Parts: sequence; structure tokens; C-alpha cells
Amino acid sequence: MKTKAVRMYGADDLRLEEFELPPIKEDEILVKIVSDSICMSTYKLVKQGKKHKRAPQNMDTNPVIVGHECAGLIVEVGNKWKDQFRPGQKFSLQPALNYKGKLDSPGYSYEFCGGACTYCIMPNEVMELGCLLDYTGESFFEASLGEPMSCIIGGFHANYHTNKRNYDHAMGTKTDGNILIMGGCGPMGLGAVSYGLQFENKPKRIVVTDISDDRIARAKEVISEESALERGIELRYVNTAIMADPVSELMAFTEGHGYDDVFVYVPVKEVAQMGDKLLAFDGCMNFLPVPLTASLRRKSIFTTAIIQVHISWERLAVIQMIW
Repeated sequence: MKTKAVRMYGADDLRLEEFELPPIKEDEILVKIVSDSICMSTYKLVKQGKKHKRAPQNMDTNPVIVGHECAGLIVEVGNKWKDQFRPGQKFSLQPALNYKGKLDSPGYSYEFCGGACTYCIMPNEVMELGCLLDYTGESFFEASLGEPMSCIIGGFHANYHTNKRNYDHAMGTKTDGNILIMGGCGPMGLGAVSYGLQFENKPKRIVVTDISDDRIARAKEVISEESALERGIELRYVNTAIMADPVSELMAFTEGHGYDDVFVYVPVKEVAQMGDKLLAFDGCMNFLPVPLTASLRRKSIFTTAIIQVHISWERLAVIQMIW
């Protein structure tokens, strides 16, 4: 079986190549990739090369297929898995395996398994861990977006709030609270808006920031402010680049209360610092995209939100880093 794939040989060394896949073993499955979305984690892998914790050290001679947010059709099933899978079956993939303590993962570590290709081979550990998932949806792209949406959902559930009576944590975003989604008119931000409008802890208000009028206009087409109001939630898109004083103006939307839950969707120091300033008392901040350099991580987050917790105890910051 020939496949065409984007293979990585080292840092910044990606090559589109056609080559022959080996016959599958009895514990493997051959699949056809229909869709594969591009993850920031793949970009990080490409920039770091062998320094990435999931990258094999022999990739210069045994290149890996990149891409891990994939979905498609099963083509051939090894004998071990014939009772669970069949040719023609739709699948999606949960790529974070952690098989026997190893960090190997499709799209990072395997010579014949990744999403940026026409055909690839799922190794035994993918099925053994239950990570080759049966998919019954109509659109393959929706299955490819399963991983980023799980990150968004995890963020909404990981945020928590306290009270002045005891040490109990109320998990999830604050009910009837103010949510701020910063850098929120891209794919991840709009996923968060969509989930925020349907999350069981119904907020009072969701404010979404961006610095592009074009992206904001597109966001309003995808999820309108009117449709949110039908759910009883105020949704507001704002361009902070044209605000004279973004902190004051964003704070005014909450009548001076501040934002109970802040989600930062761009790895920019100034945006994270602004989010910290906008937190309400007992506010919770969730920082999703991880910068490539440790120095930027320290500057953008650790010297603002976390230190603020220890100094003033006025804010509660949860920094959930998605790699």
C-alpha cells in the first residue's frame, strides 16, 4: 500500500513524500485518513525537532509522520482486532497514549502512524488502550476537532471557585458569572464560546476579545450575539485594539465586578497580563496555548497571575497548560 505523507526528519525539516507502507502485522490496523486538523503542538514539534519529549532520536533516518487530530476509515484489520473493528468503519483517534509510561504518540513518534497522510498503520498500543474510537458522525472534520474541543471542555471543568465559609471548591466556571475569552475569534476561541453557551454552569455574560474586525465579523456569523441572547446569555464581541483603555472598558461591561472566569487563547504576555487585571475576586484564569519558550511562559504567566495569588489572595488563578 502506497501512502503520501508529510514526514519530519528534524527541526524545521518537513517533506511531502510518497512511499510504501509495510504489510500490517496481526495486531495492527491499516486506515485511510480523511481529515487531519493542524495543532499548535505539531508546530512545537517541528520547531524543536529531537528536543521534543515525544520525538524519537533517530528521526533523521526513520522520519515520523506528523499530525494527530485525524479521522477516517478502517481499511484492513489484523487478526487480533477482527472482533472489534471492520473494514469500512469510521474512526477518530485519541492520540495521547501514555503506553506503559512511554510518551510515544501518533503524529510525533511513529514512522508509519500519523494524521498528515493518505494511509497509515495504527500500532497495537492504540487499540489496546482503546484510543481508536468508533465514529458515527457525518462530518469527518468534526471528529478531527475532538482533541481541541476536549481541551476546551477540560478548561471549563478545571476552573473552580471558593467561598468565604470553608475550603470547598465549586468546580467549573461560575454559574451566573462573567466569562472573558481573550483572543477568542479563532477556532479554539469559538469552540469555547459555543461550549460556554451550552455549559451546565450557565453564565450571565460572555465577552470575547480580538484585535481583528474581520475575525470578529466572521465570529458573529458563526455564533451571533442574538442566538446567545435566546439562551438568556449576553454575548459581546469587542476589538481591544481600538479601545483607548481596554482594561477599564472591559471592566465596565461587568459593572466593575470583573470576570469570574478568564480564558486566554493566545500565547501573548500582554494579553495574559490584561486577563489577570480583569479577574474578579475569586476569579479563575485558564491559559490554554503554550508558548514555545520557557522564558515567555515565565514572563507571561508566572510573574503575574500566580504571584498575584500568593501576594494578595484576591485572585484565584488556575493555569492549565495544554501541550
